[in-house]
Amino acid sequence: MKIKTASKTILMLLRLSRLLWVRVALMALLAVVASTTAILLENMIPASLSRSFTPEAVMPILTILASSMLAVSTFSLNVMVSAHNAAASQATPRVHRILLADTTTQTVLATFIGAFVYALTSIILFKAQLHGPGAAVTVLAFTVAVVVLVILAMLRWIDHLSDLGSMDTSVRATEAAARDSLLQTRRAPALCAQPLTSETIIPEDAEPVDAPCSGFLQFIDLPRLSSALGDGEARIYFHVAPGSLLLQGRPVAYASGLTEAQRETVQNCLTISDTRTFEQDATYGLLVLSEIASRALSPGINDPGTAIDVIARQQRLLWDWNNTPVNQDPPQFDRIFIPDTSPSDLIEKAFGSIARDGAGMLEVVNRLLDALNALSNCTNTDLAQAAHDMAGRARAYADKALALPVERASLREDS
Repeated sequence: MKIKTASKTILMLLRLSRLLWVRVALMALLAVVASTTAILLENMIPASLSRSFTPEAVMPILTILASSMLAVSTFSLNVMVSAHNAAASQATPRVHRILLADTTTQTVLATFIGAFVYALTSIILFKAQLHGPGAAVTVLAFTVAVVVLVILAMLRWIDHLSDLGSMDTSVRATEAAARDSLLQTRRAPALCAQPLTSETIIPEDAEPVDAPCSGFLQFIDLPRLSSALGDGEARIYFHVAPGSLLLQGRPVAYASGLTEAQRETVQNCLTISDTRTFEQDATYGLLVLSEIASRALSPGINDPGTAIDVIARQQRLLWDWNNTPVNQDPPQFDRIFIPDTSPSDLIEKAFGSIARDGAGMLEVVNRLLDALNALSNCTNTDLAQAAHDMAGRARAYADKALALPVERASLREDS
């Protein structure tokens, strides 16, 4: 099965679609179109309907809709901001960006603001006498449809508010984001490029390709990069993967057979910013989950239950990663070399901080050791060995942190 790799243009469009203001702007534009469409349909309305539904009958409804939707939109925005701030303070600041992409919140707010813009636009057109008497019928039909959408949005919003900003929602959303990026490494190993390993031979004439700016490597536009290499013998060897911190002027890759113009194109294929993202960064989701667990284990919060929940989710993610078949198709970009996902890095990002910060709580240590013991039986030998090594480190942490000798003895008995 051939995996289609996204380009930088598609990435930008996807990121744009996840922004709240984009969906709101589209709904507002649709509302303006609906209001102005009434002008075009005015002459098609039968006279009998025009006499029955006059502008005076429609204006009060539009006025109520405009005033109420402005208040509801303002209230909903305040609720969203408060919920997101609470989630960021309870879980981790990184979860804020995940919650901002929540489609339910975006759709509801877009519906409320779109209804406000629609009602306000219709009122302006009526007051400016751009709507004739026959337009009231069309405007009333649109208004009924808008009211139905608003009612559905309110019902959806009420249901959504029950867990908006809660710890469960934050952890669940983070796990979903982590799962997508993690399993992508099985469907598209090394981003459909050649895996860069210790056995890969880099030509002696390969020259460094420097990072154009400092920041985290978020995305590599492999289709464009492959086209930039042309039909010759050019090769490019990345020694960093998405998620790595780059410094301007330091090498990010080594390439052979590139012209100066091609070298600049390679640099333009890199998306570098001040934050990490999930698109190609397999370990970022695991790291964010472990941050949630570490904060829950802090003395100020003291919530071992959340840490235990995160451990179970991390275990499930890595177990599913192990059981997901690896795509065996030949690399789609066979002249580009990128480091593949390291199983030991997955274990480290998932459990390293939890083993350290939860070492003084026996219930957390026991749950962590259970998860690592289960993962040590994975079919992926590297992942199994990494889990076994992490279990040894967790026992060493706990042996120093647990206060009672009987607790330390119970760990030795289980080992």
